[in-house]
Amino acid sequence: MAEKERYLDLPLEEVLGDRFGRYSKYIIQDRALPDARDGLKPVQRRILYAMHVDRNTADKPFRKSAKTVGNVIGNYHPHGDSSVYDAMIRQSQDWKMRNPLVDMHGNNGSIDGDPPAAMRYTEARLAKIAQEMLRDIEKNTVDFMPNFDDSENEPVVLPASFPNLLVNGSTGISSGYATDIPPHQLGEVIDATIFAMENPDCTVPEIMNYMQGPDFPTGGIIQGVEGLQKAYETGKGKIVLRGKADIEAVRGGKEQIIITEIPYEVNKANLVKKMDELRLDKKVDGIAEVRDDTDRTGLRIVIELKKEADAKSILHFLYKNTDLQISYNFNMVAIANKTPKLMGVKALLTAYIEHQRTVVTRRTNYDLKKAQDRSHIVEGLIKAISILDDVIKTIRQASDKADAKSQIMDAFGFTEPQAEAIVTLQLYRLTNTDITTLQKEAEELRKTIARLEKILASDKALIQEMKKELMYIKKTYNDSRRTLVEAEVEDLKISLEVVIPTEDVRVSVTKEGYIKRSSIRSFTASNGELPVMKDEDRMLFSQEMLTTDTLLVFTKKGYYLHLPVHVLPEMKWKDSGQHVANIVQMDGTDQIVEIIPIRDFTESDYLLFATKNGMIKKSLLTDYKAQRYTKALMAVKVKDGDEVIDVYQTDGNNKLFLATKQGFGLMYSEEEVSVTGQRTAGVKAINLKEDDHVAGLAILKGDKNAVFIATQRGSVKRMQVDGFEGVGRAKRGVRILKDLKKQPHEVVRAISVAIQDHVTLKSNSGFTKDIMMSELRMVDRYTNGSLKVDTSKHGDIVDAWKQQDTE
Repeated sequence: MAEKERYLDLPLEEVLGDRFGRYSKYIIQDRALPDARDGLKPVQRRILYAMHVDRNTADKPFRKSAKTVGNVIGNYHPHGDSSVYDAMIRQSQDWKMRNPLVDMHGNNGSIDGDPPAAMRYTEARLAKIAQEMLRDIEKNTVDFMPNFDDSENEPVVLPASFPNLLVNGSTGISSGYATDIPPHQLGEVIDATIFAMENPDCTVPEIMNYMQGPDFPTGGIIQGVEGLQKAYETGKGKIVLRGKADIEAVRGGKEQIIITEIPYEVNKANLVKKMDELRLDKKVDGIAEVRDDTDRTGLRIVIELKKEADAKSILHFLYKNTDLQISYNFNMVAIANKTPKLMGVKALLTAYIEHQRTVVTRRTNYDLKKAQDRSHIVEGLIKAISILDDVIKTIRQASDKADAKSQIMDAFGFTEPQAEAIVTLQLYRLTNTDITTLQKEAEELRKTIARLEKILASDKALIQEMKKELMYIKKTYNDSRRTLVEAEVEDLKISLEVVIPTEDVRVSVTKEGYIKRSSIRSFTASNGELPVMKDEDRMLFSQEMLTTDTLLVFTKKGYYLHLPVHVLPEMKWKDSGQHVANIVQMDGTDQIVEIIPIRDFTESDYLLFATKNGMIKKSLLTDYKAQRYTKALMAVKVKDGDEVIDVYQTDGNNKLFLATKQGFGLMYSEEEVSVTGQRTAGVKAINLKEDDHVAGLAILKGDKNAVFIATQRGSVKRMQVDGFEGVGRAKRGVRILKDLKKQPHEVVRAISVAIQDHVTLKSNSGFTKDIMMSELRMVDRYTNGSLKVDTSKHGDIVDAWKQQDTE
């Protein structure tokens, strides 16, 4: 052959596409996915069949695993010995298989993920229930195909006397497809199969009356019947699966959590290790010790708790943060008619029932032919015995066996099979009593033939036969259910004290956004000195809080940051702190407006927002309790050009006073502001003139019964607010400054104050001045107040704020 003819010139993508297509078809059909009829992958089927052929059955002694693996590789499955042995091991593991199909002597691994002993050490045989999978395979019940080298035949599918796919489940990954079918309780599956047989148009809820849900070999508790029903209807769905844990009281007023069942396919050693790591890393407070007390009597993980620890919250924390609770995702893909299909439970039962119809029909035909053949021979023997002397005489005259057969066929009308039976008849059978035995056998055969013909003639009789066999399996192998099914998924409530040890800390936030928490000891040692800050920065919030409290940080653009105190960076009091944008994702151009500390998100409290363009919003405080707080969340919907200027926590029963830049003031009851949701803009607060904006919202309650007004010209006043009421929300309000034609005063800020408060003024040159409220006499709304800052020297006043340490 010429060198050129040896090679094909083909495009790479064509070759790759073709070869990968063939490879994919192979691993989908013949490796990773189970058959919908017997629930087995090819390697599993070959292991069981090889053991059956070798008579390595439950009633015989165990045999070395290596011998079986060798037989499987040599005769049926030309792949690596480890893949075959691993598949064989899995079929023997009672924490993976609901009804193991292989019995094994020796170390076959453990629920801790320990590897099994090598195959030269272990011994195996077919489990008794696996023999039911192979029962009647010799009776032409299933198709056979040539093995890889055409030297032997192997079954395409096993007869499967019970619905193995649902009973033992399956898991596998091929190219483009994966499968996750959970195991179920044998008796329930059989009851559901019988019901589906008798009621072909049944619904999934009706099937679920018989089959509650998966039944995992490791037990546990399933939650979420809704997800379960969806999975059974479509083949895809999600349920929550958790271990079984009990809280027990022990001496000394302590409690301990005892775990006796863990979720399916969870590695116990890793689970215990993870729980202990949570204790060591102080992610959870209250656990004294985690230990594994599992022994031959059963699984037992003990979590000893400290005195007065909240056992239920700790258990919920473990459910949430470890594999003690997992999500099990159904993905019920199986091979049906040589094609991978996502199948609901009804489709799986139907596939099995149709397979059983074929198996029972083929077996009945096989048995019928065998009975008919035997009946024909018995008939000939009875006839021969009745004319025995003549038959013997004819045979004695024949020259050989073939001649004898031919002569008795011609002389007495026997058929060839009857003649064969007669000439091979043993002499001892020629007794007078044998005729009665033959007649009895003939009668039995007549009954058998009638019964088998009835099965073949009637669908009802066929179903009855299938039902009888399933009931036998249930009676022989049924056991009790291990997994509990609960309708609802429990909401995991975790007390914060469990996760974070409660301690007092000092929390500080600056106007520029630098935040930290410090120990009380570090704060006390500072003797009232302020931490390091930039020149333009100032302390916005400094307060003693608990690590279990929450800080709500509100910004100009209408966002808020939900910051649990325990996540704040811990630093010395004198340190400047970490910028809040490094803790929570937020807009770099946004600015902090207000900080509100929260101990409890009480249902009776509200958050009140005021914006520059005259909007006001009242929302329930509970709306702001965030579950996820890695980025800034919307607090109030702010239109373009508007910004939040004030935020308060209120009880809903206060008087509100709004002051505008042009010197209008409006007061009304907080009850006039209706409650709206978290992501709303609120309602109109005040009717603004053109070019006017809100300079401040003051809340009047208790001794905060006056409003402090600061103007750009350095004038301040402490104003009484009697006589402002009765106008109502969204009106323009009344003048709160004397109207000057030349250089009119404009309100910079309006703040509610008590007599003991002091307020700081700040000019555009950075100059600041403290004003004591006790030094300001109460004035009415018609005055412009008294000048406190020389603006010609220090510049216009641009801001004013109440010093926090006077609150």
